[in-house]
Amino acid sequence: MGLQDHYKPSLLQEISQDLTVEPCEQKLFEEAQAYLDSLTKPRGSLGRLEELARRLFAIRHGQRPLRVSPAIMYTIAADHGVAQKNVSAYPQAVTRQMVANFLQGGGAINVLSSEVCMTLCLVDAGCAGGPFEPHPLLLSRRLGEGTDDISEGPAMSREKALEALRYGVELAREAAFDGCQCLGMGEMGIANTTPATALFSAYLDLDVERITGPGTGISKAQMAQKMAVISQALQVNAKHLQGDAIDILAALGGFEIAMMSGLVLGSAAERLPILVDGFIATSAYLVARAIEPRVRDYAILSHASAEPGYALILEKLAERPLLALDMRLGEGTGCALAYPLLKAASAIFNDMATFESAGVMGASTRDER
Repeated sequence: MGLQDHYKPSLLQEISQDLTVEPCEQKLFEEAQAYLDSLTKPRGSLGRLEELARRLFAIRHGQRPLRVSPAIMYTIAADHGVAQKNVSAYPQAVTRQMVANFLQGGGAINVLSSEVCMTLCLVDAGCAGGPFEPHPLLLSRRLGEGTDDISEGPAMSREKALEALRYGVELAREAAFDGCQCLGMGEMGIANTTPATALFSAYLDLDVERITGPGTGISKAQMAQKMAVISQALQVNAKHLQGDAIDILAALGGFEIAMMSGLVLGSAAERLPILVDGFIATSAYLVARAIEPRVRDYAILSHASAEPGYALILEKLAERPLLALDMRLGEGTGCALAYPLLKAASAIFNDMATFESAGVMGASTRDER
């Protein structure tokens, strides 16, 4: 089965009756390109910046000037029952410890989001150990103490997956209400490359051996264990994997993955661009695409994860991220680094002179023989 085989038109309404995603109109891409071609530069010479400008113009339905500020970065954290199966280099307690580190301003995502002027919001989707103390950076959207072990059965119920999706949609709606013009999404969760890999295998019909990577830096013996655990998860959940996109998410996903999927759906419904981080965040984007294929117009993959299976996943998805920096940290760090490219694309579209306004001669259209 492929990605399209799990799609049902009714899924969006099951999440929320008023949730709709409109496609970006092709004529808007063409209108944007015509304007870009009138600017004082050779046609197409700004490469992928022009591609970004076209997308932003179409996303905002031709509204000018293009704006991607202010922007918010959601880093969503949760734990996973499968962590007990020795699939990570770090113990499960590190999820909670890293959230505490983020709240103290000590994470890479703190540094990078601050550097590029993205507002950072940390979301507890279900970290083991109970609720955190209130903090200005923290939103509590807890769904439990982490998921169940996917190698022994479903990660969560369908109802819990729907609840997580709804939380994600609401985060996007709240951001839009607050005036945000761009969203980013990343995660924190020890062992979460394991459910992400399982999701890629199930949705895209990819061999586990070809897409399983080292995650946090595990040994060869742990890699063999990780592949065995993922294969077992696919086997014990086989009946659920014959269902729709939400059935698969519930069987194999994580609370943070499900919430990020809802965030993609909500962003698309609000006609806002959303930057997608690396391996795990891309699995959430994949889920959203399986639920509603039109989200592809709104989601921008920020960077190519260094996880060895990611290139094959990108090929299956027919996607090309903006950056390739050999990163595999997560947290949303790739989004923070890619965000200035969206600002640059907007500035080019908004502020460059046209040939006519600058009094510059355009390129000759004569046949040169």
